[in-house]
Amino acid sequence: MQPATQCPAARRLRAVAPRAAWHGSPCGLPTSIRRPSGSKAAPVGPRRSGCHRARRQGSRQHTVLHHLARRRKHPAVVGFSVSRRDPRGPPCARLLLGAAASRYSAARRRAGGSWRVALCGAGCGHLQLGTVRRRQLLNMSLLPLYLLGLLLGSGQALLQVSISLSKVELSVGESKFFTCTAIGEPDNIDWYNPQGEKIVSSQRVVVQKEGVRSRLIIYNADIEDAGIYRCQATDAKGQTQEATVVLEIYQKLTFRDIVSPQEFRQGEVAEVVCRVTSSPAPIVSWLYRNEEITTLADSRYAILANNNLQILNINKSDEGVYRCEGRVEARGEIDFRDIIVIVNVPPVITVLQKSFNATADRGEAVTLFCRATGSPPPEISWFRNGKLIEENEKYVLRGSNAELTIRDIKNIDAGPYICSAKNKAGNDKRQTFLQVFVQPQIIQLKNETTFENGKATLICEAEGEPVPEITWKRAVDGVTFSEGDKSPDGRIEVKGQHGKSSLHIKDVKLSDSGRYDCEAASRIGGHQKSMYLDIEYAPTFLSNQTIYFSWEGNPINITCEVLANPSASVQWRRGKLVLPVKNTTHLKTYSAGRKLILEIAPTSDSDFGQYNCTATNRIGTRYQEYTLGQADVPSNPYGVRVLELSQTTAKVSFIKPDSHGGVPIHHYQVDVKEVASETWKIVRSHGVQTMVVLSNLEPNTTYEIKVAAVNGKGQGEYSKIEIFQTLPVREPSPPSIHGQPGNGKSFKLSITKQDDGGAPILEYIVKYRSKDKEDQWLEKKVQGSRDHIILEHLQWTMGYEVQITAANRLGFSEPTLYEFSMPPKPNIITDTLFNGLGLRAVIGLGVAALLLILVVTDVSCFFVRQCGLLMCITRRICGKKSGSSGKSKELEEGKAAYLKDGSKEPIVEMRTEDERITSHEDGSPVNEPNETTPLTEPEKLPLKEENGKEALNPETIEIKVANDIIQSKEDDSKA
Repeated sequence: MQPATQCPAARRLRAVAPRAAWHGSPCGLPTSIRRPSGSKAAPVGPRRSGCHRARRQGSRQHTVLHHLARRRKHPAVVGFSVSRRDPRGPPCARLLLGAAASRYSAARRRAGGSWRVALCGAGCGHLQLGTVRRRQLLNMSLLPLYLLGLLLGSGQALLQVSISLSKVELSVGESKFFTCTAIGEPDNIDWYNPQGEKIVSSQRVVVQKEGVRSRLIIYNADIEDAGIYRCQATDAKGQTQEATVVLEIYQKLTFRDIVSPQEFRQGEVAEVVCRVTSSPAPIVSWLYRNEEITTLADSRYAILANNNLQILNINKSDEGVYRCEGRVEARGEIDFRDIIVIVNVPPVITVLQKSFNATADRGEAVTLFCRATGSPPPEISWFRNGKLIEENEKYVLRGSNAELTIRDIKNIDAGPYICSAKNKAGNDKRQTFLQVFVQPQIIQLKNETTFENGKATLICEAEGEPVPEITWKRAVDGVTFSEGDKSPDGRIEVKGQHGKSSLHIKDVKLSDSGRYDCEAASRIGGHQKSMYLDIEYAPTFLSNQTIYFSWEGNPINITCEVLANPSASVQWRRGKLVLPVKNTTHLKTYSAGRKLILEIAPTSDSDFGQYNCTATNRIGTRYQEYTLGQADVPSNPYGVRVLELSQTTAKVSFIKPDSHGGVPIHHYQVDVKEVASETWKIVRSHGVQTMVVLSNLEPNTTYEIKVAAVNGKGQGEYSKIEIFQTLPVREPSPPSIHGQPGNGKSFKLSITKQDDGGAPILEYIVKYRSKDKEDQWLEKKVQGSRDHIILEHLQWTMGYEVQITAANRLGFSEPTLYEFSMPPKPNIITDTLFNGLGLRAVIGLGVAALLLILVVTDVSCFFVRQCGLLMCITRRICGKKSGSSGKSKELEEGKAAYLKDGSKEPIVEMRTEDERITSHEDGSPVNEPNETTPLTEPEKLPLKEENGKEALNPETIEIKVANDIIQSKEDDSKA
């Protein structure tokens, strides 16, 4: 017997909706539900009357029911009855659920009356309930009823089998499971496939058993899985019951082995493959650029019987994305695949180095170029003497093999080279020829190392045909040395022999180090290489400052900068100790390039004193002493005096202190106060300037001043106190005036601030009149804060004189006289026009007028003198039509015009390209050079440097020849 939690009937009891029907169960739970008599709720589910299909008799159930009712084990049971519908069947017990059931079901109070529950054996009985909800019924404690059902169903149960689904439609690739439930006491539950074979769990088909249930799981269903599956249950007596489920499988739209991209050769018949299957068969259509192929007006497209797309004479323009779309009308199913179509074009070599006149330096490298077009981009290969050229020490391939560099050129490298371009669509081959001349080549030159005051020998060896001459050049000063040369001091001498030169240096100095260039030159060309002379020397110290000052608690950095070759090992020492010492935090060292910095944070007097910087390399050891002194505040400045005085300001100067205390002075502090006051005001200098301006002073007041210097340690002693008195307030000085014309009939006078006499300027009094003495003075007053005055309503071209007086609270200044003249009256029309058009419009009008003049002049020259731009255009157009007879006529007309005009200018006879004849005395035509003319003998070529400044190659020669020919044609046309 299964536990209540696993009993299928129990699960069914919990899973039904309100007022649902509950069917028979082997574990004693109700077999059906119906409302009690008198209830208004409609019956639901199948109804079974009374107890039926009883299989055996017994009184044990009656006794248990009676005992359960009397002892009131279940709070809802208020009575019971036992009946037998069939004389041959087991008794049926009826429980009466009374008012106590109201605790479990609120629906009890709504329906009224008692609940009647019929419990039977395995084959009979029914549970009669009124309107009840699933949650309310589950809240009732049914355990005693469940136990009671177990007793009633202790007889042999009837074996029944059911499957959760009877017919299923499944798509290929989907997964599904089926649950088979057996009612009774089955020993085995087995599944059988459509072929009648017992199913054993595999990776794709799995059978899971859970008590009276068996679950069949089919993963990734296939067409072969379709059919009728049987679930068969067998009890202990060998009796079997089975149920079946029909599995129908259909195939969705399936694209098989779709290849994208698909490639074709240009010009061939292309068949774009798209394999699509389904049941029933799909309808396939093709789209290109969002249009169906069948709608295109291109007869080259056709859809074949196998649903593939055929394209006749395919070309590059047919490339793109083609959509293969399948539809199943019966299911409304649609799917597609995008297929990229690529059209391959056979390669064509478009650029290849010319066949003749290729030249390379011996020992240098030459690069052959081969460019090819095609789709996909062709693979380029090079062949020589029928063998594939592969990259090695001799050959370098770059740019997808489009460039072949031949290194270390020898005479045997001359000959034909074949460029082959190949892709999926085909191949192409072209040939080029390399002719090699032997240029000078430096074969031995290396860097040298020596030491100061020693000696060095630099060797340069070169080969070539003819044997090159070797010269040396020192890069630092550009001085050259040839064979047999000596320096003025006799330290440097050059000795040479056949293709080899040696530069000897004795008593080597540091200035001899650096780059030396070796040049090998012949009439074929030249070659240059460089080497470096490295001179080793003992360490030298670059630091000039060896005395430093600080104080306790103030960190300071002492820098030891060393120059050495090879690099030196630098250490800071104090006595015999190497710094920093372990377990000390106030001494640290930092490395910065060739500098070693010692940071000292003095904590006591013992940290002041001597420190040693030691530098060592394999040439020698050097050291330098540094002193750290204890800093103090600066001494007092002196020589304090007042240079300038006014009512509110004073300029004070002083002499800096004799001692800055070992630490640079930051600034100076000037203290100032009135003699009668006790409060000092502090004024700081700008940096270390020894002159300070005191402002905002009171007029006619006596002040005391003193000065002190301030450094990093602190403020030093004050200077001797000096006393001075500011000037009393007086009338202001005359103002300074300058002016300029204003807008219209006005004039602007600008006022420069002057000495106000110690009191603010209250106002400016302006008097002005024309220079005609009979005019009266006009007066205008302006506030003292203004910096300009506008005189208005003046007369054009009139001269004026102005008097300006400044006034403060003590009186008036002397007047300042100023004279000016008004400009003449402007041209209103001209000014208005140009002001309205703006500068760009005026320039545009000027350019247009100039062009108009040029056109008129050219037309006049055309009709009067038969010259000018229009004449040249006419001759070019008409000359092509007239032929040689017309040109002769024009020549005669030109001569006549010359004689008629009396001009002394020479006549230039014009000839066509066909009429050009050389100036040879024998009259033979000139064979002008062309790109296929071979070099019969070597020419004098320029120097070739290592970095390839001037390379001699066929393309250079060809370009020069072509340019000469083009230039000749241009000269003829200009003539």
